[in-house]
Amino acid sequence: MAHHKSAIKRIRKTAKQRTYNRGYKDKLKKAIRAVRESESYELALENFTIATSIIDRCAAKRIIHKNTAANKKSGLYKRVIGLKK
Repeated sequence: MAHHKSAIKRIRKTAKQRTYNRGYKDKLKKAIRAVRESESYELALENFTIATSIIDRCAAKRIIHKNTAANKKSGLYKRVIGLKK
């Protein structure tokens, strides 16, 4: 266990941040799953716009890396375009 005052505070802050990030990552995963499970192009496109905004928000708050966000958006977009044909 931590013995320094600063280390104890850091543990407290980290625990709080972990729960905050976990909520955002859960939203992110649900949004991505909604896009992947969409059957029609229209529904997939609607879910894609929602997921894109959540991905961008997570990247802006540094919950995920900006390159990871770009890769996720790119993959989802390819899947949505695949439903159009």
